[in-house]
Amino acid sequence: MLAPTHDNVVHLTGILDVRSVGDVRQTLNNLIDTSVGDVFVDLETVDAVDATGLGLLVATHRRTQQLGRQLVLWHPMPSVVRILAVTRLHRILHVERSPLPISA
Repeated sequence: MLAPTHDNVVHLTGILDVRSVGDVRQTLNNLIDTSVGDVFVDLETVDAVDATGLGLLVATHRRTQQLGRQLVLWHPMPSVVRILAVTRLHRILHVERSPLPISA
């Protein structure tokens, strides 16, 4: 679920759900406590996010805002973008989507 972090980036894979959220929370909290600047979560290889995972993202967003920083969700897959849109969290969380491929 987690890949090594560097440059304020946490790379996630698989599913962000009740089983993985504890480890991800610990990693994000450690990153916030030991770094400066914005916190980036790379969701490029995350297939799905459940309610617990969404709660973690919102809690992390609030924590970073309180510190004058920002949580940035990088390159979520379309399935994750849909979850964020249905829950309207795309209006609250900062999401940077992957650029669309250019076709000839």
